[in-house]
Amino acid sequence: MTDWITAVSLGVIEGITEFLPISSTGHLLLAEHWFPEQSELFNVVIQSGAVVAVLAVFWKHVKRMAQTLQTPETRDYLLKLFTAFVITGVGGLALKKAGFTLPHKIAPVAYATLIGGLVILAIEFALRGKQLPTRITWTVVIAVGVGQLLAAACPGTSRSAATILFAMAVGLSRPVATEFSFLVGIPTMFAAGAYEIHHEMKHAVPGHHENWTMVAIATIVAAITAFLVVKWLLKFVQSHTFNSFGWYRVALGIALFIWFV
Repeated sequence: MTDWITAVSLGVIEGITEFLPISSTGHLLLAEHWFPEQSELFNVVIQSGAVVAVLAVFWKHVKRMAQTLQTPETRDYLLKLFTAFVITGVGGLALKKAGFTLPHKIAPVAYATLIGGLVILAIEFALRGKQLPTRITWTVVIAVGVGQLLAAACPGTSRSAATILFAMAVGLSRPVATEFSFLVGIPTMFAAGAYEIHHEMKHAVPGHHENWTMVAIATIVAAITAFLVVKWLLKFVQSHTFNSFGWYRVALGIALFIWFV
């Protein structure tokens, strides 16, 4: 299989799964059973393409915040975004210092996929019929930061699922939780990508050379695909629950156990 076919395919998988609550990292690890195995650097950096898509979708929103920095509401919102990012960043650096690397085995992904699906269904059932507030509290901020950290440590968890569903569980409406999750993801995934590039340059393994052309192709494809997915999901959450994604994860988790574990 040629490199460009692999790059395009993995870019599409990343773009589709990054912001849907089904785990991009988990799907990329699964894809490696049919495509050539990629480095952790590759998997993290192509997420930056998906982040560019979010920035494009929310560009007017970001621009408006930049123009209203003097208002208490904007400063409060940005402080909460920054705090959720810091919680994730500090925890992520601690994991890296401890020598943590993403497992490249199916079993952890299968467990996280199945359990995550059940959690989605449980939270949606508990919140059924309730009108959730639109105010982002500090409890929500902590929940989102912890959710991002959990997703970083457990492939198959899904960053978007953990952050959105945790925020909803502590009392935030689905549309606002989705938007906050996406915006927090911008600095989080850019920082993760920058860290991996720096680490690769500093600790390059002799004889190993990252195929940067392949990384670039996958990143561009991920950006285009994610842009379409994010636009669709923002409309979807206005009138739908995440139950369909929960059932998808349950079915996929069971299938993974049958096929691979």
